[in-house]
Amino acid sequence: QVQLVESGGGLVQPGGSLRLSCAASRSIDNIAAMGWFRQAPGKQRDLIASINSNSATNYGDSVKGRFTISRDTTKNTVSLQMNSLKPEDTAVYYCQAQYYGLVYWGKGTLVTVSS
Repeated sequence: QVQLVESGGGLVQPGGSLRLSCAASRSIDNIAAMGWFRQAPGKQRDLIASINSNSATNYGDSVKGRFTISRDTTKNTVSLQMNSLKPEDTAVYYCQAQYYGLVYWGKGTLVTVSS
């Protein structure tokens, strides 16, 4: 099993930055892939960034060039640096891990982009 705990959400003005962190309960060296999803009110949950055990990354078109995903194997965390935030980035952000064929989710952290 893997427990995931997200942190770092909050209120930020348009154009600002936030850094989200996802702490895993076990070594992420053994986790095949981890990703960040987001879900806005009334919308489906979408993948916005992922990173695998080789640190290869993938981004959704809506965040490409603004968001950066990274992993720290010494702290067992995956982070999402979000720059140039827009009101449409407002959503609950969820961390996901794929571990031995199973999918685990955190409880999410709310990001609100508003002036």
